[in-house]
Amino acid sequence: MKELTSIRTLGELKKAGYTSKSVKEELRDNLILKFKNKEKTFEGIHGYEDTVIPDMQRAILSKHNINLLGLRGQAKTRMARMMIELLDEFIPVVEGSELNDDPLHPISRYSLDLIENLGEKTPISWMHRSQRYTEKLATPDVSVSDLIGDADPIKAANLKLAYSDERVIHFGLIPRSHRGIFVINELPDLQARIQVALFNILQEGDIQIRGFKVRLPLDIQFVFTANPEDYTNRGSIITPLKDRIDSQIVTHYPKTLAIGKTITQQEAKVKKGQEVLHVHELLKDLIEQIAFEARQSEFVDEKSGVSARLTISAYENMLSSAERRLLINDEQGSNVRIADLYGAVPAITGKVELVYEGEQEGALIVAQNLVGKAIRTQFANYFPDPEKLKKSKEKNPFQPIVDWFREGNQVDLVHDMTDKDYHDKLYAIPGLYELVNYYHEDESKETKRLLMEFALHSLAEFSLISKHKLDTTIVFKDLMDSMFSGFNKEDFEDEDDN
Repeated sequence: MKELTSIRTLGELKKAGYTSKSVKEELRDNLILKFKNKEKTFEGIHGYEDTVIPDMQRAILSKHNINLLGLRGQAKTRMARMMIELLDEFIPVVEGSELNDDPLHPISRYSLDLIENLGEKTPISWMHRSQRYTEKLATPDVSVSDLIGDADPIKAANLKLAYSDERVIHFGLIPRSHRGIFVINELPDLQARIQVALFNILQEGDIQIRGFKVRLPLDIQFVFTANPEDYTNRGSIITPLKDRIDSQIVTHYPKTLAIGKTITQQEAKVKKGQEVLHVHELLKDLIEQIAFEARQSEFVDEKSGVSARLTISAYENMLSSAERRLLINDEQGSNVRIADLYGAVPAITGKVELVYEGEQEGALIVAQNLVGKAIRTQFANYFPDPEKLKKSKEKNPFQPIVDWFREGNQVDLVHDMTDKDYHDKLYAIPGLYELVNYYHEDESKETKRLLMEFALHSLAEFSLISKHKLDTTIVFKDLMDSMFSGFNKEDFEDEDDN
């Protein structure tokens, strides 16, 4: 390729024996080459290895235009962008051509006239594959001239040409994407009359501007993305256009916590200074569990979906919550705590679409409840299920802790307390260390301390003790004491006397 890219004229290109390929042939040939070399495609896309990626590969081998259909945050645009890796590294173009003309098969009037005048001395340049990708977000204000083009009256006047002359056309994004990949995101948001303008381009390669038919055999790989909710909410893909899109590939959210964790850890940005924070696997699981709980919640609109961006942002906020504590206490390093999960609530409230009942509850309450449900779900992976213990005759390992709170004791865990205060508060609760040590004897002291806090939060979620989240503190105390705290104790004593 280095030898080819040194070529600067059409004559040299012909002598080198260069043969042109369509963009879909490039994609197909390079995909086949990757299969033969046992190389991965769409590397960094996790959870799609057995579903979406094979469908994409089949569509590319079939030389199909593609529609990626799925809820938000399912890597649709990212997959489209990664298709450029399957293009040839460089292709020759007629120098100065606005349509990236192939020197061997020019289509624009500019290139045809230039080659007719200069012949084999026609200058060529080389275009890198990164320049062969065009992306447009479909919005209601997108016009036909934006996508296809329009007649430029100033050009017509200056050149003294009729509007029907191709030289007066100002080409839109699609013709300028000739020999490349063109992506329209959120296709249903495109007005129906604009979608109609895509018919001939997909089928015949024709474009029509102000009634003048211009035959341009455009060579484009089209990729569209769409959210299934858009079909009934904001707009729809009109049936004739859907019929012209060869392959529709359905995407999905991570099917397991492990896949979700891999995506979050790959995408989350750990800032400089946060490397001193240790994040236990439990906390990584809890972040992913929040998203799983949100996708099943009666308060969250399942048709809207819960983006993978929720877990990425939540993880980053959790780290920043722990970092803020370090900065306040002037500490050099620390372990991220369960309480830091609540620092991730702002990343949740803006990324879940609530149904009517959820709106009534309020975004903040729903987000906090999702954190609580995640804690409750993960508890069974570390300790016995309190619900099952109620039905069995086994000794309840949580009873010493519950009894201590019933005696009127309470624990205030301040969000920004130092590691020493955090340690002292947890170890002051009888039975808490013993519980963790019994089930996780081989863990480090830092992990045991995290599990002690985790146990407190979990017991509250199972209604064995109560938990009150204040602005700067989480208060744990007896459940019954919490229930009757709004009543005057003397009133009950007077009733007993009567």
